[in-house]
Amino acid sequence: MWLHTINPSIKLLAILTTIIVLALFLDPVLYLVFWIGLIIITFSLSTISKKTWALLTAPFLFMAIGYVWTAMLFPYEALLENEQVLFEWGWLILTEESLMRSAGLGMRVIVFSALSLLFVLTTKPAVFMLSLMQQLKMPARLAYGIMAGYQFLPLISEEFQIMQRAQQIRGVGRPQTVKERVSQWKSFVIPLLASAIRKAERTAVAMESRGFTGEPRTHWYREIPLRKRDAVFAALLAGLFIVSFTVSSIMK
Repeated sequence: MWLHTINPSIKLLAILTTIIVLALFLDPVLYLVFWIGLIIITFSLSTISKKTWALLTAPFLFMAIGYVWTAMLFPYEALLENEQVLFEWGWLILTEESLMRSAGLGMRVIVFSALSLLFVLTTKPAVFMLSLMQQLKMPARLAYGIMAGYQFLPLISEEFQIMQRAQQIRGVGRPQTVKERVSQWKSFVIPLLASAIRKAERTAVAMESRGFTGEPRTHWYREIPLRKRDAVFAALLAGLFIVSFTVSSIMK
């Protein structure tokens, strides 16, 4: 789909710029309108699974609820002097302004998480690294090192599971307490570390034998071009912000 074909560097810069601009505001209406528009863009222009998106959003939703709850119950007392009280019970004071501030904080978390998921779920790591090297001039040594490390993560996880199953076959039961879990993990650290070092050495030798020196490159096997659709994506986020800001200003 369309979002998956946007240049990763442009996508990253556009999303970071949007986050910086949004961080200047604390208006829950602006964030709500922007979030609704962002959801429409995400699901209409990508192949992201709604179930996957919902599962990844759930932790941020709980975090946002925590922000709202904390900001409402424990506001900065100096701000309450000239504010309109909605509810008061003993030490608990809820004002209209504190309610709006806490709602703004909660919506900020939700919107920022939605922007982050938009980038993560529509960007391939390898293409992202190639784009960083070609468009943002990231050093090849750093980029290829990150790519190699990213490829090792699933292998390390698989080896960890193999070690667990091997211990179970030998009659070692599953750990029941936190202390037993920590003890088991300690027994896995050295073998996993040794395996990771061996893989890193083999990867380094393979890259060197194929002529990789880490020097700046002018030619690429796979080009990550800049296209008009990249500018359209940046303009789409800018337009969504303008619409959200306009709606928020009208409703005040």
